[in-house]
Amino acid sequence: MENSNFKGRILMEMNDLIAQSSPEQKKSLEFQKLHEAIVRNHYNAADLSIDYHRRRVEMDVVVDDQQYDPKTINVYLPTLHVNLWYRNLTGFLKSCIDYDTRSIALYARLLKMYTNKKKPTYTI
Repeated sequence: MENSNFKGRILMEMNDLIAQSSPEQKKSLEFQKLHEAIVRNHYNAADLSIDYHRRRVEMDVVVDDQQYDPKTINVYLPTLHVNLWYRNLTGFLKSCIDYDTRSIALYARLLKMYTNKKKPTYTI
């Protein structure tokens, strides 16, 4: 019971962070990296770029993970080039949120990283 509350809290805070990070003004570099991490995790993208002005996401999606070996240099991985258009960045990013355990762990790390940056540091 407590574990599901923890997952729900992480998902809720992740949705709040997405809402804070995607207003229509200019995007900061750290929020761009957050957006890329969310989309990269959802689509299993190898190469990703977000064009905020044209509302496009271009990426190379890895088609078959079985050919990936971290011990060797991967010269060829089967990928599919995708060019997506989104209407609303916040809605698009929220639709990329996954509910599996691996994704929840990634979101917890992202939340820790982005909430620690916003806390003010006081020196004595």
